[in-house]
Amino acid sequence: WILSGQVHTVGHHRQLAGRRLRHFNYGCVGQYPESQPVWLNVKDEEGRLVGGMRGYVFLYWLHIDVLWVDEAARGNGLGSKLLERAEAKAKSLGAHSVKLDTFEWQARAFYARHGYQEFGRIDDHTKGYYLAFMMKKLAI
Repeated sequence: WILSGQVHTVGHHRQLAGRRLRHFNYGCVGQYPESQPVWLNVKDEEGRLVGGMRGYVFLYWLHIDVLWVDEAARGNGLGSKLLERAEAKAKSLGAHSVKLDTFEWQARAFYARHGYQEFGRIDDHTKGYYLAFMMKKLAI
């Protein structure tokens, strides 16, 4: 065994490991589409980024990594529009559900207002705050 200390973020080894894991998974759940990115940006009239969403659909779930709206642009429904657009895009890619995590001080209430339910949490994750794991089944 040789354990390399190098971290490969892209390249042959990462692709090879991913491909091998995918083929193992196929034996359990059958074939499925490769991961599909879902990225959205919102810019103001001057072209400055005021909101965005980063996620991907994998195994028929949308995984939301980041949903952000600039403080100056909050309160006018932009976050809701981003979330709705991401959910619609995910459905078009075959997703049936969405999952995400959010810290206690971030947007738990926002997601709950949009039908997301907490299914787990890590208490005292960072400086006494919890990290909530949330999910939502998408209407078909």
